[in-house]
Amino acid sequence: MELVPLGPGFGVEVRGITILDVATDAEAYKAVRSAFEENSLLVFRDQPVADDIQVAFSRAFGPLELTKVSSLGQNTFYSRLTNTANGKVVPADHRQVLVAKANALWHTDSSFKKTPALASVLTARVLPEDGGETEFTSTRLAWERLPADMQARLKDAVATHSYANSRDQIHPDLATEIERRSLPPVRWRLNWRNPSNDRRALYVASHAYAIDGMDERDARQLLAQLLDEATRHEFVYSHKWRQGDAVMWDNRAMLHRGRPWDYARERTMVRTTISATVADGLDEVRPPVLH
Repeated sequence: MELVPLGPGFGVEVRGITILDVATDAEAYKAVRSAFEENSLLVFRDQPVADDIQVAFSRAFGPLELTKVSSLGQNTFYSRLTNTANGKVVPADHRQVLVAKANALWHTDSSFKKTPALASVLTARVLPEDGGETEFTSTRLAWERLPADMQARLKDAVATHSYANSRDQIHPDLATEIERRSLPPVRWRLNWRNPSNDRRALYVASHAYAIDGMDERDARQLLAQLLDEATRHEFVYSHKWRQGDAVMWDNRAMLHRGRPWDYARERTMVRTTISATVADGLDEVRPPVLH
């Protein structure tokens, strides 16, 4: 296996091992798991992309999350991200285009759920000629760049996340009533320690909007400052998609966002998401219960 560096201090292209190898061979999984823990972002090129292979690869890393309500692929392992319906590209004001625009906010997947995500796996199915890149940045490196006094301030701080908070930034009706009911706000510590290497990462997202014990305006300002610092241009890797790409990232230690494309052109991707477990540091990121 060869690892080729990609981003500014994070991310590698994995060569010599396929996602099918990882799904079927324990030694291949062990090597790739180690690369995942160390580098946070893995890119596999020229893969045999298919639903069953993707889910087998993903399942090797932990329990799979079911796609939420009001999504394409709801209650399956597959989140289908596309600007088409019934074989045709949808209009620019269609919900699926608005969802793509919401995904252009910096976020970490599933921080708004009762069980957050360890990792996501995204594969390219149909690509536009240009645009539609996915950008990534390391919140582990962002944490390490913070001054010691800010790290101390944030170590036990707790933020509230909700799906509606990010969707409301795009359109007031984008989050449906059933989504709002089924995905109530949840609280997580503002940093996540990786048990495999003892490195912490800032745990923020566009879903976060409040911090325990802080005035709402001050909390939103601090969260915006943390996001801005983490996502400065020089710290970002932009992935230009190719057919056959499979990309995996660590949601505990990464922020990502989708970039725009010509929405009159089809772009279809499939995401599978692996839920975090106690072995991934889940208990530590849980906050104290409010009384």
